[in-house]
Amino acid sequence: MAELRLPDPMLLLVAVFSRHEYLRQRARQRLERSFGPVAQVSPSYEFNHTAYYQPTMGAGLYKEFLFFHRLFAPDCLPEVKLRTNALEKELAEECDVPEARPVNLDPGTLNLGKFHLATTKDQAHRIYLGQGIFGEVTLRFQDGNFVPCPWTYADYRQPLVLEFLKAARDFYRRRLLEEKDPKTAAEGTDA
Repeated sequence: MAELRLPDPMLLLVAVFSRHEYLRQRARQRLERSFGPVAQVSPSYEFNHTAYYQPTMGAGLYKEFLFFHRLFAPDCLPEVKLRTNALEKELAEECDVPEARPVNLDPGTLNLGKFHLATTKDQAHRIYLGQGIFGEVTLRFQDGNFVPCPWTYADYRQPLVLEFLKAARDFYRRRLLEEKDPKTAAEGTDA
């Protein structure tokens, strides 16, 4: 019989997109209140890969990714997705803009081998995680780089996003070492 082993904690990332820069900034502040300090934010880029969001979010969308300093339990995605959905609703109710959904928050987790996204929509390649939330492996890490899956969204295939996620993975590796052995991690940074 195989011996059970709990997985390592994961790095939490959230994609934030909106046509309103001030709402992306406000969302980042609210996310920090919920999940702790942001360690890094990607450059924002024009989200023009699909018109799917235009009816509820408008045109001229910009997207950025952020990841948090602390690591999270590997089964955190349902709770995190429910919290980001609630934050979206709060932000929509607080602002005076014509869009029904002025900001979109898409959380995911990253470990050394893959990047997962949380969603409320089921598909053949997604697994139910609980509380109405599904998860998918969006990218896998192979030969030193993140590699898209056949179902990976177009913007997650961009070099800018793949490079940011690779930097997030490097950060995650260091944080994991710190959590496992703070003394060894500190000694390793001095060398």
